[in-house]
Amino acid sequence: MNEILFAFSLTLFAGLSTGIGSALAFFTKKTNTKFLSISLGFSAGVMIYVSMVEIFFKAKDSLTAELGMKAGSWLTVGSFFGGMLLIAIIDKLVPSGENPHDMYKVEDINSKDAKSTTNAKLLRMGVFTALAVGIHNFPEGLATFVSALQEPTIAIPIAVAIAIHNIPEGIAVSVPVYYATGSRKKAFLYSFLSGLSEPVGAIVGYLILMPFMSDTLFGIIFAGVAGIMVYISLDELLPSAEEYGEHHLSIYGLVAGMVVMAVSLLLFIP
Repeated sequence: MNEILFAFSLTLFAGLSTGIGSALAFFTKKTNTKFLSISLGFSAGVMIYVSMVEIFFKAKDSLTAELGMKAGSWLTVGSFFGGMLLIAIIDKLVPSGENPHDMYKVEDINSKDAKSTTNAKLLRMGVFTALAVGIHNFPEGLATFVSALQEPTIAIPIAVAIAIHNIPEGIAVSVPVYYATGSRKKAFLYSFLSGLSEPVGAIVGYLILMPFMSDTLFGIIFAGVAGIMVYISLDELLPSAEEYGEHHLSIYGLVAGMVVMAVSLLLFIP
């Protein structure tokens, strides 16, 4: 029971960090683009390294032990790219105008473009962005939860990485809603609710999958989680990091994230 509570708490922390982005939009006058660029690159580095070095091979070990080297290896690779396909399909289903990959800055609240846009259009943009963020966060919640249940030592940096990448999404939700309604409360609420889909994904995943959990199913899920996180890093985090700041800042963050993840894994070797 304690393991489940720990896994759920980490997932809740990662999801509700959209509220941090919303708060930043209201209590700061300008976006610290360099910090966000490095942070998003750092998150990508953590997620790519842990997915390719740790999670993928743990999934492979589990599947080959159950199914043999050849069948287990094929299923690991298939599940890895299956995770990528799943998140790509989700991304494709989100209308491009409300895609959470479109970056917002704090100063957008007072921009001329925002002022020239109708309130109804802005509110629609904010609501659909919140839904889009929620849809994207659902598989991330399952990924964090499963990781925390199986490997608590790697779950914490994963949760932190996901939390960092949820902050710009919180800004993307709150800016248009605030400007359309003039209500900080409504903007924060929409942003907060969009992050709740992460713990919801954890709960749904737990209720559906846990009764059937086996070493084989665990291996499939873990390999899929690795694919999801690599895709998110390449499709969302690195492009967003470059959009917020200079190319080299995002790469420095990426390398730093990999180094921190590598050292943290080495420290847990018995």
